[in-house]
Amino acid sequence: MQVTETTSEGLKREFQVLLPATELEDRLNTELSNIKGKVQIKGFRPGKVPVAHLRKVYGKSVMADVLQNAVNEANQQIVADKGLRLALEPQIEFPKDEEQTIIERALDAKGDLAFKVKLEVLPSFELADLSDVSIKKLVLKPSDEEINETLERMAKDSRSFEPREDGAEAQSGDRVTIDFVGRIDGTEFEGGKGEDVDLELGSNTFIPGFEDQLVGAKVGDTRLVKVAFPADYQAEQLAGQDAEFDVTVKAVAAPGETKIDDELAKRFGMDDLEKLKEAVSKAVGADYEAQSRRKLKKELLDALDGKYAFDLPPSLVHQEFAAVWAQVEQDLKNRGKTFEDEGTTEEASQAEYRKIAERRVRLGLVLAQVGETADIKVSDDEVNQALFARIRQFPGQEKQVYDFYRNNPQALAELRAPLFEEKVVDHVLGQVQVVEEPVSKEALFAEDDEADAVTGGAATDEKPSESENEAAAEKAAG
Repeated sequence: MQVTETTSEGLKREFQVLLPATELEDRLNTELSNIKGKVQIKGFRPGKVPVAHLRKVYGKSVMADVLQNAVNEANQQIVADKGLRLALEPQIEFPKDEEQTIIERALDAKGDLAFKVKLEVLPSFELADLSDVSIKKLVLKPSDEEINETLERMAKDSRSFEPREDGAEAQSGDRVTIDFVGRIDGTEFEGGKGEDVDLELGSNTFIPGFEDQLVGAKVGDTRLVKVAFPADYQAEQLAGQDAEFDVTVKAVAAPGETKIDDELAKRFGMDDLEKLKEAVSKAVGADYEAQSRRKLKKELLDALDGKYAFDLPPSLVHQEFAAVWAQVEQDLKNRGKTFEDEGTTEEASQAEYRKIAERRVRLGLVLAQVGETADIKVSDDEVNQALFARIRQFPGQEKQVYDFYRNNPQALAELRAPLFEEKVVDHVLGQVQVVEEPVSKEALFAEDDEADAVTGGAATDEKPSESENEAAAEKAAG
C-alpha cells in the first residue's frame, strides 16, 4: 500500500492511497484460503473446495471486505505514522466520474484501488498560565425573611379546604370544582374540555381573566366565560384566539387557616418546626450555591476564552453551529416569532451564533486538553450515579430508560461528558484566584448578557424559579 501526503494546510490534511491490483489479488486469495475450511458447498468435501471455485462463488463479497479492510488500514496507518489527533472521522474520496469503474475493477482484482483520505486534525497549543486570573464567587445565604416566605408558601399550598354553606358565593382564594367546555368560533377545540377540575380562584392557573369571571358563582351555577388566549400561548393553534367556555360550578370550598407550626412540619415528615426551618434553609441555600456555581463557571470560561487563540477544525465548528442554530429556529417556531420580531435579521443572528459555536469548540478543546494533561477520569460508579439520577426522573419507566442508556453508548457518553467537564472546571479553579463576594438575591439571579456562550455543560442550566425553590425545600423536608 502506497500512501502519499498531498495537502497540509492549517488543520486540513489529504493523502493519496494506492493499493496495486497485485496486492488486492494476494489479499483476496488469502481471505479465500481462510474461509476454505469453513464453507460447505454441495459436491465438495469440507476443506477441499478449490480456491478458484470459491472465488467464483464468493469472490466479490470477499473482495468487498478486502476493500473495506484496506480503507480502514490506510486510515489507521496514516494516523499512526503521522501521529495525528483527528477532529472527526476521515473522509474517503474516489476520483470523480471514475468511482464506479475503479471499485468494479478492484472487486474483480483487475485494477488498482486508488482513493483520497481527507482529514481534519485537532490544533496543538500550550496550556496557559492562569496564576494571574482572579474570578469572583458570588455568595448568598438564606435570610430569615426568605425562609419564612418559603414556609408561608408551603403552608398555603398544603392547607385544607372546607365546603362553604349552600348558596354561598365563591370568593377569591376559594377552591371551586368545575366542568367546562371551550369553543372557538362555536367549535370545540382539543384540550378545551374538563370535568371535576379543582381551581383556586386568584391562583392565575388558567388563562388570564378566566378565574375572575367565576368570583361570585354558586354551586350549580353555569357561566359563560369569555377569554382570549395570550399571543405567546404554547399551543400555536390557540395563540391569540378568542374563546368561550361553558362552565358549571359543582362545589365551592373555603381555604382553611394557614399555620406555620409543628403540625405543618409533621405534614412534611419533620419532627418539629425548627427541623423544617433547617431543611428549608439547607434546600434554599443549595439553590443559591448552584446558581453561584453557574456564574463562577461562566466567569472562569470567559477568562479561559481570553487566554487562547488557535485555529479551529471547520467541521467541528460547523457541527456545533448546526446544533445551536437548530435550537434557535425551533425556539422561534415554538414562540411564533421571527428574527424581525426579535429586532435582528437571520444573517446577523447566524453571525452571532457562529461566534458562540466557535467559543464552545475552543473551550471544549481547552478543557479536554486540561483533563488529559491532568489525567482526570470519570469512574464507572460516577456514571452509574448519574444514570440512576436520570432514571428517577422517569417514574414508571425505569427499565426502559435503563435499557436505553445501557444499549446506547453515545447516550451514556452524554452522561459522562458533563461529569468530566465539572471535574476539569474544579481542577482549573484550583489554579486561579477565587474571591468571594456577598451579593443580593437580585444580583445572584441576574441574567447574563452572554448566557448562551458557554460550553454546553451545567453552566447552561437556567436559574431555578421560586416554585423550584419550594419544591427543593419540600423534597429536603420529605
